[in-house]
Amino acid sequence: MGRPMILIGSVTYAMKGQRLLAHYGIRSSVERIYHNSDGRGCGYGLYVPIRTDEAERILRQSGIPVAGRDVWEG
Repeated sequence: MGRPMILIGSVTYAMKGQRLLAHYGIRSSVERIYHNSDGRGCGYGLYVPIRTDEAERILRQSGIPVAGRDVWEG
């Protein structure tokens, strides 16, 4: 089973997003996303094991630039 990741473009926004989600009681961790052979990846993401949909909505509504979502293996 993969890890639900909310893709964020920079470590600065990922850290801001992590603090914001903590305020709402949502556990997350900043993860480095390495570009793979198909060119996907955006630098950093937030691993949000539960309440992922809610977390993405909160980030977007708060102005954190979300590049998308993915499930990462590993």
